[in-house]
Amino acid sequence: MAVRIGQHDGYDRLVIEFNGPIPAYSVKGRSGTSFTTSPKGQTVTLGGTNGVLIVMHSIVNWTSYSGPYAFEPNFPILREARQIENFEGYQQWALGIQGTPCIRVTTLTLPSRLVVDVAATP
Repeated sequence: MAVRIGQHDGYDRLVIEFNGPIPAYSVKGRSGTSFTTSPKGQTVTLGGTNGVLIVMHSIVNWTSYSGPYAFEPNFPILREARQIENFEGYQQWALGIQGTPCIRVTTLTLPSRLVVDVAATP
């Protein structure tokens, strides 16, 4: 598994690449940038004005992830990304977005990837 971010003209991107199939997932925008870590239950506040929560479950080899757990690129839209859960096959990533997030989610194969593009309205 690997996680990357990138900046593009008009939107920013988070890519999660899997060693196996793409697990079940949900991607939802939310008001504010406070998130609760799991399983500890601590509150973290990310940069930006609003957030996006990505939840994935039944991740194969979830204990083998050794990549970055946080990104602080301070891009115009994506201000911060942080893993807030990696426990028993569940993984959550929280995104701090500047503005109101407009979200596009795409899945790709060879290798399996979950792509989350975020644009924003002021």
